[in-house]
Amino acid sequence: MTDPQDLAARYIAQWTEPDPTRRRAAIESLWAEDGTHVLQPPAEIRELAADLGFDHPTLRAQGHDAIETRVTRSYQRFVEKGEFTFRSRTDAVLLDDLVRFHWDTITVADGEVVGGGLELVVLDTDGRIRTDYMFPGA
Repeated sequence: MTDPQDLAARYIAQWTEPDPTRRRAAIESLWAEDGTHVLQPPAEIRELAADLGFDHPTLRAQGHDAIETRVTRSYQRFVEKGEFTFRSRTDAVLLDDLVRFHWDTITVADGEVVGGGLELVVLDTDGRIRTDYMFPGA
């Protein structure tokens, strides 16, 4: 049985892990080999896509290597510089094979919440992430 709050904490920890080897190990323990991270892009990207004729743009990373690239680039952009970090809220719930939780982006200097989002994570039979739907800003 998966503890949803533990899963949420481990999920957020992968995004803030500074060591590339430990980050990869976290990804391999959390994600199914063919797991898929699906991101609802920010509004400005959705608007640009709509102008180009795309009604429902989504961004995807599939498999450990692609997910590692996605997580690493997010770490480099948001966490590595020491300005921001992420934390999971304590609202994780499990319903069948679905885990839902919220997370916050906070400033390192004073802990101010400056962003966040919603995760809907579908688990495989081994309790690893098969599909992760990320909704920043939700």
